[in-house]
Amino acid sequence: MQACIYEEYGPAEVVTVGEVARPEVKADEVLVRVHAASVTTADWRFRRAAFPGGFALAGRLMLGLFRPRNPVLGMDFAGTVVATGKDVTRFRLGDRVFGSTNPMRRGAHAEYVAVKESDAVAHTPASLTHAQAAAIPFGGNSGLAFIRDFGRVQPGHRVLIVGASGGVGVWAVQIARHLGAEVTGVCSTRNLELVRSLGAHHVVDYTTGQLGEPGKQYDLIFDTVGVTTFAGCKAALTEKGLYLPLNSGLAEMGQALLTAFSRGKRVKHAISKNTREGLEALLTLIASGAIKPVIDAVYPMSQIVAAHRHVEGRHRSGSVVVTMEPLAA
Repeated sequence: MQACIYEEYGPAEVVTVGEVARPEVKADEVLVRVHAASVTTADWRFRRAAFPGGFALAGRLMLGLFRPRNPVLGMDFAGTVVATGKDVTRFRLGDRVFGSTNPMRRGAHAEYVAVKESDAVAHTPASLTHAQAAAIPFGGNSGLAFIRDFGRVQPGHRVLIVGASGGVGVWAVQIARHLGAEVTGVCSTRNLELVRSLGAHHVVDYTTGQLGEPGKQYDLIFDTVGVTTFAGCKAALTEKGLYLPLNSGLAEMGQALLTAFSRGKRVKHAISKNTREGLEALLTLIASGAIKPVIDAVYPMSQIVAAHRHVEGRHRSGSVVVTMEPLAA
């Protein structure tokens, strides 16, 4: 089968389309014909072996010290079940499904991917296209976990979301608004209307040099892009406000430990996971009209390099999706 492969760490150009073996399905797995897959922040970080501060060696040990052990990137996918293992009961041939692979296995940027029935996989509603479904897992699960679970957002909370138009930010804005928060979104000039349309009560253009509203304090500051620090945000936090970075390094982990038992302003180190519960919760919210997938661009498999460049440029508006249609012979 054809897949987007990388055999060394480096820039977007190290990813090419080549032939790899089609996965064999184990007893507890399903084989999915992938129609669409997202290129996420995790994908470009894995491709570059670029990890938050202090985790470079640990990341290399996980992925492969000198070269990647698994040459096929991609976790988020949507497609059709074409084979099932003998122990599978949740899915049948022909089912439209979407979800995320195990981060250690990856492999969704290919014509076919094998996933465990117990993985974060769900049935795709008829109301969603494959591209829309593929845009959900990483960004949606991250937004849900950081806003609902880690941030514990409640009605009336004032929430500042930095990177509000990004792959995680667009979900965080919608979920925080749904939970009853007063939401302020920080983004570039061209995305102000998008973020406002997603439910943000206030929008801040970071190109003006501001990352919040002058003189205003927030119960939660959620930085999805890593452009702020706890020290820089302290004045903008309420007395018991929480600073929550999406990508934590050793510095943030240390700050989280130091402030864990504080009655004042705190930092939280957290890592979200793609879960089936998260997908089902997101589907419920989508069905109710409370939230929706946001897609910036869709690329064919042949333009996988352009897709990686787009995501790594850190200026996307929502998700970047690749359609996994094979190249002509």
